[in-house]
Amino acid sequence: MKKVLPIIVLVLMVVSGFVMNNKPLVVPNESFTTGEVLKYKVHYGPITAAEAVIDVAPSLQYVNGKPCYKATVYGKTNSSFDLFLKVRDTWQSYIDTAAIVPQRSFRNIEEGNYRKRETVDFNHHTNTATVERKKNKHKESGTYKVPNQVQDIVSGFYFLRTQNYEKMRVGEKFHVKGFLDDEVFDMVVTYKGKETVSTKAGDIRAIKLVPAMPDNKLFKGEDAITVYLSDDKNKIPVLIQAAMFVGSVKVDLYEYKNLKHNIYIAKN
Repeated sequence: MKKVLPIIVLVLMVVSGFVMNNKPLVVPNESFTTGEVLKYKVHYGPITAAEAVIDVAPSLQYVNGKPCYKATVYGKTNSSFDLFLKVRDTWQSYIDTAAIVPQRSFRNIEEGNYRKRETVDFNHHTNTATVERKKNKHKESGTYKVPNQVQDIVSGFYFLRTQNYEKMRVGEKFHVKGFLDDEVFDMVVTYKGKETVSTKAGDIRAIKLVPAMPDNKLFKGEDAITVYLSDDKNKIPVLIQAAMFVGSVKVDLYEYKNLKHNIYIAKN
């Protein structure tokens, strides 16, 4: 039960980066801008267990001398679910507006009695990540080698939205590279085409992605997670579904504000 809320962040992790060459990169971005707000209900089986908000701050921030989008994922369990496990999590990324890579990331995790605060500073010239962490009362630090143009969880989600899926064939796969908990992860995501999905915001035409999951004790099978992005210039996540060994989880868009482009939704 304690893994219900972080599911949206975990999904962002498994679709959060791409293998790129070693040249300086400018990534065209026509999908998002400052001020965007996305709100989700997190369902565990028939229970609405939590809510999540993903937003971009109204103004740009400067980190390492680079203008950055300040993007944040907030998650919290509902008051009734707090009786089982109270969760208040914040994941944040300062995303270079030109290259769509993280200059800095931040996590504040509060789950029951567990506490973790972490800051990661990325140096894309030396391909290193410097971590400062406080876990409960224990402090840790270290510097780690990372791949070129590495993504964190949140920045990778926004980078994913800049891709042109019109050029992909159904069944085409792409690699994922990112950095989390002092380790580089590398996964494979399959483009599954398009379909219309029902969300709390209405029926939405969507791009379907399936990340391959490694063996684990949480998700049921390699293709346990399906991610749907709106099939328009915004490419916002509208629905995430996950099959778990102890039930199913659905992350469902119910409200959005300040999108860069219009989105067509057939209201329920």
